[in-house]
Amino acid sequence: MNWNELLRLPTTLLAILTGVVVLLALVQWLAARQHIRHRRHLATAGHSLLLVVFLLVAALLGGMAMSLRGYRFLSEEEPVVQIDAHILSPQRWALTLTWPDGDTRNIMLDGDDFQVDAIVLKWKLPPMLAGLPPLYRLDRISGRYDDASQETTAPRTVIDFSQAGAGDLLDLKKQVPRWFPEVDTLFGSGAFLPLVDGGHYNVSLMRTGALVARPDEGTAQRIGRPLGG
Repeated sequence: MNWNELLRLPTTLLAILTGVVVLLALVQWLAARQHIRHRRHLATAGHSLLLVVFLLVAALLGGMAMSLRGYRFLSEEEPVVQIDAHILSPQRWALTLTWPDGDTRNIMLDGDDFQVDAIVLKWKLPPMLAGLPPLYRLDRISGRYDDASQETTAPRTVIDFSQAGAGDLLDLKKQVPRWFPEVDTLFGSGAFLPLVDGGHYNVSLMRTGALVARPDEGTAQRIGRPLGG
């Protein structure tokens, strides 16, 4: 992953800020030690107070970074993942997923369609007017059957992409909503398309939070081709 991609992760920016604040706290600690040696009690107290403040700020920033693991800043239309599909047997597929930073992953999927889901975070008015963009993280990809009755009897495939783990912002917002007054909405968005052999799909996220899946021209023609055609 290059620096352009890394700087689109709020976790990276918060980690950098945390490091800067920790360095400031270290400066205050060294200054306090120096004043202790010279018995300058008032100056020692002042630097000690600043040390505590910087440590608290660093802990807050670090906690925010942990809660935003896996989230990215959302631009006007954000490419999320490219999907290439190859059929193995009826309703059994091999998919290659390619992320914008070039990372790839191969998975097996059961069903007639693929469905991609994302988590989107939007801010209330003050941060929004300040230009803070929405955040998103890719949540999962799953198989989907055209026949609804198969959903309860046929094999189901769900691949979890969540990088958040414990302390995710989604869980924290549900448990203690008062801690996050500037978060306007935190919701899921999904899109699905039929799978065809040799299909190539681009999945993007709009600034509105809508997830959009688009086949390339050849794939669209195969999707629209009648059975046996």
